[in-house]
Amino acid sequence: MVQTINAVTPLTEARAILADSFDLKFSKAVERATDKIFDRVKDKIPEIEWPFYAPLIFQINRLKKEKDAVILAHNYQTPQIYHGVADVVGDSLQLAVEATKVTQSVIVQCGVHFMAETSKLLNPEKTVLIPDSRAGCSLSESITAEDVVAMREQYPGAPVVTYVNTSAAVKAVTDVCCTSSNALDIVNRVEGDTVIMIPDQYLAANTAKKTKKKIITWAGACEVHETFTAEDISELRHAYPTAKIIAHPECPPEVIDAVDFAGSTAAMIDWVKTTKPPRVVMVTECSMSDNVASETTGVDFLRGCNICPHMKRINLENVLWSLHTGTEEVTIPEEIIAPARLAVERMIELSRKGD
Repeated sequence: MVQTINAVTPLTEARAILADSFDLKFSKAVERATDKIFDRVKDKIPEIEWPFYAPLIFQINRLKKEKDAVILAHNYQTPQIYHGVADVVGDSLQLAVEATKVTQSVIVQCGVHFMAETSKLLNPEKTVLIPDSRAGCSLSESITAEDVVAMREQYPGAPVVTYVNTSAAVKAVTDVCCTSSNALDIVNRVEGDTVIMIPDQYLAANTAKKTKKKIITWAGACEVHETFTAEDISELRHAYPTAKIIAHPECPPEVIDAVDFAGSTAAMIDWVKTTKPPRVVMVTECSMSDNVASETTGVDFLRGCNICPHMKRINLENVLWSLHTGTEEVTIPEEIIAPARLAVERMIELSRKGD
């Protein structure tokens, strides 16, 4: 019987299955090939654990060349993926833009499912793989295409600006997409004084405070960011009185009002690297803070984060298995591809106009 790795395979069992096809011993050759990677992550990954990760990183980096594959990884991925095997890293907008430049025939998306769908929309002729199709998103799952159609009927003529954290089916009934990086610019550039902005109620509320347009939204939220409260920020201020606190606009408005800076993942990273506060708390997903810390000197990163369980479904074992077997491939119905791609391309076009 041929053993396979799927969404519910324990990591120890997955590693045993992979060992049938790959040498996963921590040899001198593996150590030499990965020593520069370990230098970047040694503050986040204990040295005693590195022999466990390094052979997987070595095999993934070898195999992706053989398979003509590129690995795109979101900022919320673990340091061993972000620094170890990713070819392109970034937030949703950065990954969408970079996906249009991919020359390889295979894309492995280390992120959640809507990101893999976006890569497929922009590269319909390429093979797009996601190592674990269960890697979903509370925002994406909060709204359907039928919900969007109903909102259009309720507010005829209002353009629909849809957060990229949505399914391809929702994008297909949308005028233009946005990310947290460009939400305000997109809202200001679409026609009309009233805009439907879905599905993140907090990103919409935080955007509404900066525009003269009336924004109609949906009751969706990110499960990582919606649980932060103004009381949490107050407690962080008390615990770390000299630290700067920064947050993502998917947080509730009262949180955004209480922090020192708010912006997309890319904007938060730029702010930290440019401002270089002696101490900082990033009110967002935990791995992002770890990854930025590995790239930034002179800044003490303090904990004030939540973990995204969906992002953490992606691990080195299922990345290697995905490359090895070509699973799990992302497919989108033909009738959805063209209109959904158009909404993403409009976002990229409008974003470039603002450069």
